[in-house]
Amino acid sequence: MADVRAALRVTDELLWVLRRAGFAIATSQAIDAVRAVRAVGFESRDAMRDAIAAVVVKRARDRARFDDVFDGFFSREPRRTLWERLAADGFTDDEVEVLRDLLDAFAAASPEGGGALGALIHRGAELDRLLQLAGSAQMLEAMQSPLQAGFYTHRLLEHVGTWRAQDELASLRVRLVDALGEARADALVAALKREVQRAADDVRGFVQSTLARRDADAARGDDLLGAPLTNLDDAEVEEVRRAVRAFVQRLRGGERVRRRRARRGRVDAHTTLRRAMRTGGVPFMLARRARRRDRPRLVLLCDVSDSVRSVARFLLELTYAAQELFDRTRSFVFVSELGETTRLFDEQPIAAALTQAYAGGVVPVTHNSNYGRMLRAFEERVLRDVDRKTTVVILGDGRTNYQDDAADVLDAIRARARAVVWLCPEPRAAWATGDSAMPRYAPRCTRVLEVRCARDLETAARLLLALR
Repeated sequence: MADVRAALRVTDELLWVLRRAGFAIATSQAIDAVRAVRAVGFESRDAMRDAIAAVVVKRARDRARFDDVFDGFFSREPRRTLWERLAADGFTDDEVEVLRDLLDAFAAASPEGGGALGALIHRGAELDRLLQLAGSAQMLEAMQSPLQAGFYTHRLLEHVGTWRAQDELASLRVRLVDALGEARADALVAALKREVQRAADDVRGFVQSTLARRDADAARGDDLLGAPLTNLDDAEVEEVRRAVRAFVQRLRGGERVRRRRARRGRVDAHTTLRRAMRTGGVPFMLARRARRRDRPRLVLLCDVSDSVRSVARFLLELTYAAQELFDRTRSFVFVSELGETTRLFDEQPIAAALTQAYAGGVVPVTHNSNYGRMLRAFEERVLRDVDRKTTVVILGDGRTNYQDDAADVLDAIRARARAVVWLCPEPRAAWATGDSAMPRYAPRCTRVLEVRCARDLETAARLLLALR
């Protein structure tokens, strides 16, 4: 039994080290990894490596990083437990046992399972768990520059409870003095403070390694979904396009499930219980309440001028899918003129439809953008069909070439539509420069999103589905 527990502990620590190295490992995957290790055993390191990699590694290009972490984990000296480290510092078994009992008492009395101190002084997998519970991955996603490393390190140290641990140590010292005397209690507390400091150093190293890994991924171009769409070469464009199509397929699958559930209706608990009372609960028949069928509409206006074409081609892929995701969808492209592509997308395969839209088969694409003319045309031809079930989406950089921006038309659209969402491929810092009308367009929209990469497009698509 001891060997089984030791093997489980080693596997658990390895999985947490992999998580710290950037691998997303769900609980179900951790269970599968343990089963895989149990199947191949610990005798062959290569077999164990391949078994865990089959569960953990999702992309071929991540295998080299996995191998480095795996080899580094097993090549280092075995990590000693807290009790072994304290014994090496000269504390007796009785003193260590007193500390163990007090920490168990702290854990039993704390609603948070012992507070921050326990995980910090144990370090290792315990600290890795604490980092995940603190939302370290999401927190560090917002880190844009090495200059922000200090700020995010401080936030992460606060979240894992480094400062709270100092207060807990003060409370622990009082009990240690009663049990061991002041001199030994102070020596033991000093050793625990060093453990907390080493845990803080581990957190700082984690932030630095995360930043270094992100920079390395960016240098290799691994994170294509987060790369600016304007910087992609032809091969990368095709890879991102495949990712967009895969995302669209997931949306379609979720939509089919939603519609199937909507047809069944929601369980009406009140009616179900009233019927059951008549028969004593035998049989117990569920009563369902028919859901009101909302028929949402989507109207999409997409700028296909040269300045935003790199983003437009991917949005049009989503638009093509939106014909199925929404009950009624109308799509338009524009440069200076407004042209409808609804029938084109209904009748043509996606590749042919996009080629025709890019090549000027719907509107002239060699003109300069004219948002004022486009919005006036929309007001005249389409606005009367917009109602409170309609979400209007506009993709464009809002650059008017110093012509009329027709911002008042957005007020008219907003007054009639359920929502007006503007997707802008430029960063907010550029909106107030040159001929950009975004400072006048943005306040008139329900939501304005920056769409500069494929991941931003995915966020926008999820928002549109939520707005329904």
